[in-house]
Amino acid sequence: MSDDVSAAPGAALRSLVAGVVDYAGLFPPASLDMPTAVRNFADYRASADAWMLGRFVVPVARLGEWTSAMHALPAEGSRAWSGARLCALLTGEYAQEADAIIAFNAVGTFGVLIDVAEGRTATPDAVLAMAAAMPDDVMLYCEVSHRDDPLPLLQAVRSAGVRAKIRTGGVTPDAFPPPVEIVRFLRRCMEVGVTAKATAGLHHPLRGEYRLTYAPDAVRGVMYGYLNVFLAAAAMRAGAPDDVATQMLTLTDASAIAISAASLSVCGFEITDAVLAATRTDALVAFGSCSFREPVDELAVLYASRAS
Repeated sequence: MSDDVSAAPGAALRSLVAGVVDYAGLFPPASLDMPTAVRNFADYRASADAWMLGRFVVPVARLGEWTSAMHALPAEGSRAWSGARLCALLTGEYAQEADAIIAFNAVGTFGVLIDVAEGRTATPDAVLAMAAAMPDDVMLYCEVSHRDDPLPLLQAVRSAGVRAKIRTGGVTPDAFPPPVEIVRFLRRCMEVGVTAKATAGLHHPLRGEYRLTYAPDAVRGVMYGYLNVFLAAAAMRAGAPDDVATQMLTLTDASAIAISAASLSVCGFEITDAVLAATRTDALVAFGSCSFREPVDELAVLYASRAS
């Protein structure tokens, strides 16, 4: 992204995507080794595009690797990491993982702390158990299935005072849920009053056909864009019905988006800066991506062509 675009995008666009990308370079399809992912994150935090960067995603079981990689960084890399936050992935040994998070935060290597944890949950009881194990100063995101109506799980999420997570793609075509399931998840979250994040398959701003991995002979498939998902959530936040949200979610044409300082107009539906900011505060707050450059660089192209 060029400096002029990253320094001053339309205020409404910035409200929608500032700090939105949780960097998951350790995970497919990138599957980077720890030292490379740690160096990348330092570079991103030191770049003009750091305004779009959120947390670094790391499994609790690999925190030791992270610490070793951090100590191997040159001084400028360590300085770039100072004050960063981690998102720790849980595997199911909640009590032990909570102890590991507490121990990690007590050390605070380079001023870096874990303030978010994520784990998969299949039942309301699992939601409550995971939430009960986490330290009070760590926000938990419970990944719930989109295949069935998530209402019971989201009610448990709300009861536990935590947040929800939806998987919006993967490295195979069948990993991408149909639009109705994403819209239903977002609608249920708003009905229940649950804040959420998304993960997987959101490397690009708008929906389209892309390679599902970085292999030269990779299978291609239709992927959602991160703007699609966040615009759908924002439209709902503005009072749009499900059919309008579905239109946002399936949009492929950037010319349907008009960007100004005070609002985004998508397919004729205007979403104000205030609604966009509120969406990021209490509706849909972030997405995980194994790439940072793709979401940022492709947004620069879209912004340059659609700014008004």
